[in-house]
Amino acid sequence: MTIDREAIAAERDRIRNDYLREAPDRPPSSARGLHHFALICADVRRTIEFYQNVLEFPLTEIFENRDYPGSNHFFFDIGNGNLLAFFDLPGLDLGPYAEVLGGLHHLAISVTPDRWRHLRSNLDAAGIPYDVESGTSIYFRDPDGARLELLADPLGEMYGAKVL
Repeated sequence: MTIDREAIAAERDRIRNDYLREAPDRPPSSARGLHHFALICADVRRTIEFYQNVLEFPLTEIFENRDYPGSNHFFFDIGNGNLLAFFDLPGLDLGPYAEVLGGLHHLAISVTPDRWRHLRSNLDAAGIPYDVESGTSIYFRDPDGARLELLADPLGEMYGAKVL
């Protein structure tokens, strides 16, 4: 399959012209922020050990999932008032992680450059493989296969471009 990159770039320009508004002309968002982003895990303890011990995101709460009796719903502080949440869904025959349309490609979490280097050393110590891109992004997978990115760029910026 060949990809017509020129056609894609032209469509991107049309979309930008049709929808993108510069900051002074952009309306405010109706949202206050991300309350939590929820993922599914196979093993609660393994997930807590990874996110709290390797990535140093503190566990903030764990309780029964109101929608699925016997399931845990638990949360990690990822800074700036945002939470990363997980469900385990015991008894369901869930397949392995897969990137599908409408699904998760990756979750990018902003950290300072110093924390980025520190967390990279944690990944090394834990033997977790990763890829570094552009000197500011580390891509790796969590224990269930979800792709994560630690990004050393400030919030609202990516690779030198203002995105907010």
